[in-house]
Amino acid sequence: MNRKARSQAGPAIPRPGEGKRGPEGHLGYLVRQANVAVRAAMERALADLDATPAQFAVLTMIVAYPGVSGAALARLTFLTPQTINVIVRNLERGGAIQKSADAVHGRILRLQATPKGQALLKRCRVRVMEVEDQLNRLAGKEEERVIRRWLSTVAETLSLR
Repeated sequence: MNRKARSQAGPAIPRPGEGKRGPEGHLGYLVRQANVAVRAAMERALADLDATPAQFAVLTMIVAYPGVSGAALARLTFLTPQTINVIVRNLERGGAIQKSADAVHGRILRLQATPKGQALLKRCRVRVMEVEDQLNRLAGKEEERVIRRWLSTVAETLSLR
């Protein structure tokens, strides 16, 4: 075995769900690990629609809150304003959203989904619901309610105010 191969051969890294990547692990790490797994599943589910999980989140919030500003969108989606600008530009270029100047504060741009954007969101939701269904099958209805309450409480309690 050459020196390089020896240096790369260290302890076996456990699979998700094993050792410190399982019930014995730090809670914050486990939440992050689950987040990464869900995001990867969403990326696979949305890939052939030429949409990303971030674009799905942005489009979802634009449809839920028509006329939302980019700054509010960044807060709603946990993305940076710079990332929002890129996503908005790409969605606008693809015809999924349109911008209009705020009636009072002209520098603020208000975002709306176009019919094309609403159709894209509808297709994306079908795929994302398949991922959500996978998550729901991992827990019973009562467990799901507990998990949802707990995650909401964590976000509310630990959020910067």
